[in-house]
Parts: sequence; structure tokens; C-alpha cells
Amino acid sequence: MLEIQLESVENDQQREQLRLTALRSTGILDSPPEAIFDTITRLAAEYLHADSAMLGFADESRIWVKSFWGHAVRELPRSNSFFEMLQEHNDSMVIPDVAAQPELMQRMLLIKRTQVRFFVNVPVRWVDGSILGELAIFSREPRESLDPEALHMIEGLASIVTSQLELRRLRLGLRTATQAHTQPAEMSNGDWPTVEDLRHALEHRQFVLYYQPEIDLKSRKIIGLEALIRWRHPERGIIPPMQFIPLAEETGLILPIGDWGLAEACAQIQRWCNDDPRHVSLRVCVNLSARQFSRAGLADHVEALLLQSGISSRQLGLEMTESSLIPNMRTALEVLGSLRRLGVSLLMDDFGTGYSSLNHLHSFPFDVLKIDRSFVGRMTEGDQPLHIVRTIIELARVLGMDVVAEGIETQEQYQLLRQMGCRYGQGYLFSPPMTAEEITNMLRLPGRILPEPQDAIDERD
Repeated sequence: MLEIQLESVENDQQREQLRLTALRSTGILDSPPEAIFDTITRLAAEYLHADSAMLGFADESRIWVKSFWGHAVRELPRSNSFFEMLQEHNDSMVIPDVAAQPELMQRMLLIKRTQVRFFVNVPVRWVDGSILGELAIFSREPRESLDPEALHMIEGLASIVTSQLELRRLRLGLRTATQAHTQPAEMSNGDWPTVEDLRHALEHRQFVLYYQPEIDLKSRKIIGLEALIRWRHPERGIIPPMQFIPLAEETGLILPIGDWGLAEACAQIQRWCNDDPRHVSLRVCVNLSARQFSRAGLADHVEALLLQSGISSRQLGLEMTESSLIPNMRTALEVLGSLRRLGVSLLMDDFGTGYSSLNHLHSFPFDVLKIDRSFVGRMTEGDQPLHIVRTIIELARVLGMDVVAEGIETQEQYQLLRQMGCRYGQGYLFSPPMTAEEITNMLRLPGRILPEPQDAIDERD
């Protein structure tokens, strides 16, 4: 019986891998809006006299909304979504009155600022029959049923989407083939990891989050945690992020990996709060990559994760570097504004290492500056590094921001930062990044107060 179950799981994983490969071959996820898709969502909504319609595609972790008509539709986690329900059903779904089925209400996170009663969801299939996405139509008023001809019409619109995806795949394949003929071939040097290694790790849940405490430097109380990704490889052991994040960025896999990290951090916050309600004051910070941040739907996705996990927005912090913001300032300001309205903390990571941090700091609505470890590490080497740290602390005070000093390794650094008025810090002097289980035990210390630290050598990656 167990062998049959294992074989079934393996078959499901293979089908999902083929589905994701087909989805990526279309290049549809990370692409600009297309008029044909806007036309399809508009026609679907108008034909059914509905309030809104959306077209979305699902990768490993997220429903990517490529078009909507009517009420704005959020991008959302794939877990517990109507897409997964559609896959299980493997056919079009018509729900005349969602309110009559309470178990479906949580899936209604998909809709923003509106109440859904009548719901139609039609699969967007690939040529092999696998479901790449969904064409969904919503109304605030319930209905008794849907005419079969009307459903057939909506399925016809979904078929047009399939045709457009096939055209995209052909164009993308032709462009790739042309580039291969015009560019010199590169010999493989056997580098590890490969893209397939990363996909395998994501599919088999080999990524884990470690957490490094953020400390109130005066009281040594743990006030927050920074989530840091690691790859727990079954043969190679713990793989540090610098060995796989650059490849993930280059190939776009940083998007599902980053989405997983956000979801896991939110779920872990919930577990800690369940363990001790006093932990609601903790803030867990997650690093965002430049590619994640360039997505206009980021705030919607974060809001959906907060609702799904049941945690407060003040319990989540998002860290980003200046370099991730500069390429598209307009998008950066829009996304930051949306995140700020949610109530999540915004932290500028590695402050002082960019070319124009002071110029941009006035424009971006950050709550916290994180002093880069390179400045903290050189504080005892002369007056200039010390003045830089003091200036950053004073600048943050004037702008009404908190400061977190990174990479604190010695008692001397610790005492200097306290004397200069830096309120928060993190580093190996207090704790290295640790597993969630180890952090759980640390959080059970009386008052979450750490013992007086001893000098430590930073063994960071």
C-alpha cells in the first residue's frame, strides 16, 4: 500500500514538473500586460453580466494575475487557492452561491474590496491537457445556475488564451534559436548548481529558513529576527545563499523561491505566537530580491499571505537594498507606498554601500536603516569609519527612523554603538543564524533577554 502511495506522489510530482516546464516555455509570467488578455477578461465579464473577471497563471507558489476587468484582483499564494481546487476538479467550476459553502470563503482572498457570491472558474489548459492557469468570473449577487451555452462560451475564451500561449512559445523558441546561431557556443564547465538542481530543491522542500535575532542593545532583549534562506542538500549539507541565489536571480527562480520564503516566514510567526502570545511583539524581517521587488503585485501578494496566516502586518518586515530600488524608481515608489499602507515595516539593508543613498532616502518611506556590516567591522580601525557610523545614526534620528547595526562581533563594537545611540543590532556576538527550533528555545528565555555576550568570530557565509 505504501509503495502505491509513493508511486502516486512521484507521478504527481512529475506531472507538476512537466506543467511548470510548459508554463516557463511560454515566458508568460514575467511579461508586460497584453491587450488580447485584457479583451478576454472584459468579454468574459460582460457576457455573464459579472462584476469582475481575471486571468491568472500558477507557478510553484503564486497565482500571477496577468489581466483583470472590473474590481482589482490580487496576486495571491497558490496554497489553498481556487487554482488548486480547479486542478483537483480537473474541469470548469460553477458556484452559484459561495456563501452557501463556508469552506470556500477562505479562498475568496483572491478578491480585493468586494464580496463574492457567484463564481465561475474555467481552466486554461496546455496542449497536453495540463492546467496552466484560470479564467475566473465573479459577481456580488448569487445566481441559481449558469446556462451550459454560456459556460461553453467562457471555455471558448479560455481556448483563445491557450492559442496565444502557444504562439508565445513558438516566438520565444524562434528567438532563442536565432540567438544560439548568432552567439558563440559556451562549453559547459560542470558548474554546480544547475537550474534543474534549484527546481528540484524547491519541489522537494530542501530550502529552509534560519533566523538571526535582532537585539535591543541596551537591554539585550530579542525584539525581532531576520529570516535567512539556506539550502539543506541531502548530500552536500547546508548550502549558503551566495552559492545559489545569484543563479536563482539570473533564471527567475528567485520569484517562487522568494514567495516560498515569505510564506514560510509568515507561517513561522504564527507558530511562535501560538507557542506564546507575548511573541506578537516580535518582527520577522525577510529579504526581497530586486526581481521580487519589480513586481507591481507584490503588495497584494504580501497582504494575502498576512490574511492567510492570520498575523498582523506589524509582525512582518521587508528588507531591500538600494540597488533593488534604483532601476525603476517609479515602480519602487508605488510598491513601497502600497507596502507602507499595509503596515509592514520597510528596512533599507546595507545602507551606505550605494552610490546615492542620501539622495534617495528622502523619497523612500523606510522605517529602519540597517548599517552595513563593513562599516561596523571597521569602526575600531580609525576615526573615519567611526564617523560614518555616527553620521548614519544621526541621519536616521533626524528622519525619524530606527537603526539596526549588522555584523556586531566584538564587545568593543557593541559598546561603541551603544555610546553613539544605536538602539538595535545583530551579529555573531549575540547569536549566529539558527534554525526555527533553536530560536524557539531562545525565545523562551526569561523576558527574551540574552546573557551578557562574549567576543565571537563571525562565521557568516
